[in-house]
Amino acid sequence: MTTKTITTQETPHLERQLSNRHIQLIAIGGAIGTGLFMGSGKTISAAGPSVIFVYMIIGFMLFFVMRAMGELLLSNLSYKSFSDFAADLLGPWAGFFTGWTYWFCWVITGIADVIAIAGYSKELWPGLPLWIPGLATIAILLLLNLTTVKAFGETEFWFALIKIIAIAALIVVGLFMILSGFQSDAGPATFTNLWSHGGFFPNEFMGFVAGFQIAVFAFVGIELVGTTAAEAKDPEKNLPKAINSIPIRVLLFYVGALIVLMSVTPWTQFQAGHSPFIAMFSLAGLGAAATVVNLVVLSSAMSSANSGIYSTSRMVFGLAKEGDAPSIFGALSRRKVPQNALFLSCVLLLSGVVLMYAGQDIGKAFDMVTTVSAVCFVFVWSIILASYVAFRRRRPHLHEASKYRMPGGVPMVWVVFAFFAFVLWALTTQPDTLLALLVTPVWFLLLGAAWFVLRRRPAHLARFSTFQADLIQDLERVESPDRSTDLRP
Repeated sequence: MTTKTITTQETPHLERQLSNRHIQLIAIGGAIGTGLFMGSGKTISAAGPSVIFVYMIIGFMLFFVMRAMGELLLSNLSYKSFSDFAADLLGPWAGFFTGWTYWFCWVITGIADVIAIAGYSKELWPGLPLWIPGLATIAILLLLNLTTVKAFGETEFWFALIKIIAIAALIVVGLFMILSGFQSDAGPATFTNLWSHGGFFPNEFMGFVAGFQIAVFAFVGIELVGTTAAEAKDPEKNLPKAINSIPIRVLLFYVGALIVLMSVTPWTQFQAGHSPFIAMFSLAGLGAAATVVNLVVLSSAMSSANSGIYSTSRMVFGLAKEGDAPSIFGALSRRKVPQNALFLSCVLLLSGVVLMYAGQDIGKAFDMVTTVSAVCFVFVWSIILASYVAFRRRRPHLHEASKYRMPGGVPMVWVVFAFFAFVLWALTTQPDTLLALLVTPVWFLLLGAAWFVLRRRPAHLARFSTFQADLIQDLERVESPDRSTDLRP
C-alpha cells in the first residue's frame, strides 16, 4: 500500500526512509531541547523549585498540540507537514505564514545553537576563535544532510541517545548522592532541599511566571516529528507511538532531572549562564564526567541545529512545491534530498557567527534569539490548534472515522490558547524578553507584505490550484466506501 505525496507525477519526491527507531528518537530529541542543558540554571534561579511545575504545565499543554497535529496528519496522508493542513483547512495564507514562520523559527534556533556551540567550545578549548566551531558545525551538518534522509535519521538517533544517557546518568548519580547523604559546602544532599529554602515558590508568583519565559524555549522542536510525516515509514503506526510517549519523556527527562539537581544542591546555588548538569558532576568529584557533560551539551546543540537544518529544508521544499517559495528550492538531488533548500538554511546559519562578534555578551545574544524563536513557535503551535478547530467544523466525518483523536477535543484547544496568552504576557514582565517580543511582529509584517504580492502572481495561483486539486481528490478517496484506496482516515 503506497502513500501519495503532494507533488507532480513527473518530479522526484521525498522517500519514506525514516524507520520507527528514527521517529522515536527524533521525537525524544525534539522533546529534550538545548534549553534543558543550557537554560535550566537561569530557570531555577528565577523560579526556584516551582520550576518543576513550570515544565509539567508546559509539557501537559503541548501534548494536546501534538495530539491535534497527529490527528490532522493521519486524516490525510497527502499532508507532508502541518503547513499543508493549515493551507487546506484555514486557507492558502495559513500555509504560507505557517511554513515560512516555522522556517524562520528554526533558522533563529539554529543561530542560537551556533552561538551556544561556540560558547561551550571556548570553555573546553580556551583561546579558540569563536568562528571556528561555528563554521565547523555548519559544514559538518550540511554534509550529513546532503547524503540521504536516512543519514539524518541515524545522526539524530545517536545525538538523542547521547542526551538520554547523559540525563539518565545525572539522575542515577544524583540519587546515589541523595541516598548516601552526600555533603558539600552548600549542605547535605536531601529531598528536603526542595522546600526548605523558602518553599516551592520562594520568589512568589512573579518568580513562577519568570520560569515560563525561559522554559518554553526548552520545548521548541517538540513538534519536529510532524515534519517527518512525508518521510516516515508506516506513519499511522509510528507517529502515534512517538506522540503518546511525550508525557513520560517530560516527567523523566525534565521533572526527574530537575528534582535530582535541586535535591543535591539547594536552588539558591544555581546561576544563570552556568549549566547545573556540569556543576553537579563536578560537585560529585567527577571532573572527567563534567568535561563529558560539556561535550554532551555540545552534542545537544548540534542535535538541535541538525533538526533545524532538516526541518527548514523540508519546509522550504514544501513551500516551493506550493508556489510559496522560488521553484529552485523545490528541486531534489539524486539522493532525494532538497539540496538547494539545505544550502539556503546553512548560509543563513552563518549569521550566528556574525552575531557573536556583533556584541560582547554571548549570553545576551542567546537570550534575544531564543525569545524571538519561542514567540514564533507559539504562533506555529496556535496555527496547528486553529487548523484542528476548522477540521472539526468542516470534516466531522473524518474526525468520527479517526482512530487517533485528540483528547478533550475543541474545549481543550481553548484551554491551550489561554495558556499561550499567559506565556506571551509572561514575556512582557522582563525587559530583555519584552524587547524580543516587540521585535517579533516585524517578521509578520514582512510576511504579510510578501503574501500580498505573491498571492496575485499567476504562477502561485496555478501551483496552489494543483495542490488543492490533489487534496480534494484524496479527500474524495478517503470518504468513498472503496477502502482499497491508498489513503486511510
